[in-house]
Amino acid sequence: MSHKRIPKRKAAIAVGGVAALGAAAILLPNANASQDNSAGAATPKTLKATGASDLSSQIAGLLGDAFAGSYYDSATQQLVVNVISGDNNNVVVQAEKAGAKVREVQNSTAELAAAAKVLKTKATIPGTAWSVDPKTNKIQVLADSTVTGSKWDTVLSTVKSLGTDMATVKKTGGSFKTLVSGGDAIFAQTDQGGVRCSLGFNVTASDGTPAFLTAGHCGVAAKQWSDTQDGQPIATVDQAVFPGNDFSLVKYDDPATQTTSDVNVGNGQTVQITQAEDATVGTQVFRMGSTTGLHDGTVTGLDATVNFQSETDPNGVDTVNGLIQTDVCAEAGDSGGSLFTQDGGAVGLTSGGSGDCTSGGETFFQPVTAALTATGATLGDAGAGAGAGAGDDTATADPSATAADPSATDGTGDQSGAVDPNATDGTGDQSGAVDPNATDGTGDAIGDGTGTGADDGSSLTSNH
Repeated sequence: MSHKRIPKRKAAIAVGGVAALGAAAILLPNANASQDNSAGAATPKTLKATGASDLSSQIAGLLGDAFAGSYYDSATQQLVVNVISGDNNNVVVQAEKAGAKVREVQNSTAELAAAAKVLKTKATIPGTAWSVDPKTNKIQVLADSTVTGSKWDTVLSTVKSLGTDMATVKKTGGSFKTLVSGGDAIFAQTDQGGVRCSLGFNVTASDGTPAFLTAGHCGVAAKQWSDTQDGQPIATVDQAVFPGNDFSLVKYDDPATQTTSDVNVGNGQTVQITQAEDATVGTQVFRMGSTTGLHDGTVTGLDATVNFQSETDPNGVDTVNGLIQTDVCAEAGDSGGSLFTQDGGAVGLTSGGSGDCTSGGETFFQPVTAALTATGATLGDAGAGAGAGAGDDTATADPSATAADPSATDGTGDQSGAVDPNATDGTGDQSGAVDPNATDGTGDAIGDGTGTGADDGSSLTSNH
């Protein structure tokens, strides 16, 4: 997220390999203009992602209990709506007239919700997750590498008890963990040492003061945050929710701080954020994080429940509900970072996941719309004054930009533009203070050359 306090310099684009280069090359706001097909009322509309989300909400209200979810078909740029018609063919006609492609399915939204409650009761095990997949009209259940033996047997038996064609289950590599770090790096000191998270989106708090959103587990971990390692705090947590949900509202200490409503995607380029929008399965999304930079992928599930191993209780579970599931990669230090669409829609805040940006994996996001509603904040420029750290405006993202530094050898690049191309620490540094002599293998998320990345692999919070 580019704004007038974080970072202080324009950024060189950070890429974690070909995936990030591809994301940078196709990231152009308004590249796919919304076009309503005028061939007839019953012909599905051609939509961009934002239009699909809006149409889905409209049809859900129109159909009521007959609505059983929807997803975006990116190949045809059409919204596919699931309906439970029974003997009432009128619901199909209504959805088609609204502009959707309609298919009749077996499982209603209420039935899927009931199945999720059974999973919550019987399979709330650290390392498990489940979400609704409207493409299959089922609940997709995941179990990470830590779910073995009797725990795995419990997951399988619970899924079986739901009945046929209600849920699927599969193993996923790695382990589910929260990911502290984000679009631009933010830093804090705790009794256990330093941590780093990522700024998600600048907002205006309900009292009119400038603020930003980040992950809830970041706000729970530390109260005050800085834009530099070991720097003076510039912002203080106002609200933080984790577990249950995963969002924090952090207010800038200086009410004159000048911010901008955009996401920093590197190379002095930004994507202007114009609105908050709900996620739609099938939509292409982009994630910006202070550890791994820019990556893209697809929304694969909604209303996800993730059971993280508690970081404070060895026998406990930190359960987070209502998350967005994607196949976008993320790593330690990316927590709180922004998930957004090509058209400038703010979608989510990085919460956690499994895998990494080498092997891939699943990543989960706190919906921005829910965070805004809960905190009373709004997207938009916050401060009218020229804050103490005001900097130059950055350029709009160019779809031809492939600004990865070819000489960089740190694996992920640097979000702040000060990375040393000779750095060989494995992850680089997002804050611009990377030690070019660091060769510790895991790198230092803060840039002092002494850290070890995530504390114990159990979270995406980067400790130093």
